[in-house]
Amino acid sequence: MLLRLSKISLVAAAALFLAIVVFNNVTDYGSNFEFVRHVLNMSTTFPGNHGMWRAIEAPAMHHAFYAGIIFWELASTVLIAAGALKLWAAREASAADWQRAKSIATAGLVLNLLLWVLAFITIGGEWFLMWQSAKWNGQNAAFRMFACLGLILIFLQQRDDEPAA
Repeated sequence: MLLRLSKISLVAAAALFLAIVVFNNVTDYGSNFEFVRHVLNMSTTFPGNHGMWRAIEAPAMHHAFYAGIIFWELASTVLIAAGALKLWAAREASAADWQRAKSIATAGLVLNLLLWVLAFITIGGEWFLMWQSAKWNGQNAAFRMFACLGLILIFLQQRDDEPAA
């Protein structure tokens, strides 16, 4: 039972963390919007780099990208929170039922992992050359989030025995 409660706790903690991330992005929209704006318009990449043709200058596109990130965060948060509740409800279930109960949390964690690796590391980091920016480089933070949530996902996916009678 301790292993199951540990998994539930970590999934619930991930949901709480991401809920706070969404809350901060909505209630302090401007702070992280500036990050998105600078990454998309490539304002702090190396001078004279040959990738500047990729820059997006349109403010409407900056807002659309940021709204997409917030929605992606919200969708994964809802799935992870619903997954934590489903795991809690199945905490005393058979090993097979417990394994099936992991599906929603798994979907939410994978969706959030995709956000960090696809949106931040791949698109922001490589396509928009965020790695060139000393000030607006979020790759380390994205990797930290990917690693933390990835470890939770790996731990969650480990098989469990039947609960003690």
